[in-house]
Amino acid sequence: MAILVFQHNSHETPARLGDILRDNGHRLRVFRLNEGDSLPPDLDDVDGIISLGGPMNVDEADEHKWINDELAYLKQAIDADLPVVGICLGAQLIAAAMGGKVEAMPAAELGWHNVKLAFPGTIDPMMAGLPWTHMQFHLHGQEVTELPPDATPLAASKVCKNQAFKVGLRAFGFQYHFEWDKQQLHAALDGHQAWIGEAEGDVEAIRTEIDTYYEMYRHLGDRLSANLATLLFPLDKRLGGSRDAPKTWDATEST
Repeated sequence: MAILVFQHNSHETPARLGDILRDNGHRLRVFRLNEGDSLPPDLDDVDGIISLGGPMNVDEADEHKWINDELAYLKQAIDADLPVVGICLGAQLIAAAMGGKVEAMPAAELGWHNVKLAFPGTIDPMMAGLPWTHMQFHLHGQEVTELPPDATPLAASKVCKNQAFKVGLRAFGFQYHFEWDKQQLHAALDGHQAWIGEAEGDVEAIRTEIDTYYEMYRHLGDRLSANLATLLFPLDKRLGGSRDAPKTWDATEST
């Protein structure tokens, strides 16, 4: 069994979240949908799903043929009560798949900005250990403007009211990138430099702030990743409830 990782961009990998999941005994199976990988035909042997970010938008299925397939697969997984995590584009895909609405923002949210936990976020175990207001990294021009039915808001920023949310009990969306390491932060700025400029962002100013915020950002990102690894993807569930099963882990593998 494995956690499926849906990747939409070459440099947006599971990163620190993937490292911590593997450290906790999980096996990741990566599907590079932007490179032509096909989704699995069913949910057999699936422990859960992580849907990562990407430069495309939810409404660009004509250009990216895999979007509708992923929307359907995410809905099937959530309806089956499998644990699902979406980050940035992945969060928007979860919202759209479950009946929410995703729209363009008046202005893109770029770089380092505070998020503030909503009241449900302050008492949700998945957000345990995170300050009620803390800095996160943002790189998006669309947002979830309407949450799906049965969704709970967990965090917001000044310009984006749905920074984190959950659908039901086991599907979580995060509009911000908590999972990146320092190399990926720089790679994201390099890879999206033209778009950031078009959105009136200052790439070099954002880059300079990496050193200012990175240590706390990584600490909090690791804490959230550990919460996800132990609470949303508990190892005893993967091992069929056997407390005596060996806690080994496999390297990430591709399809």
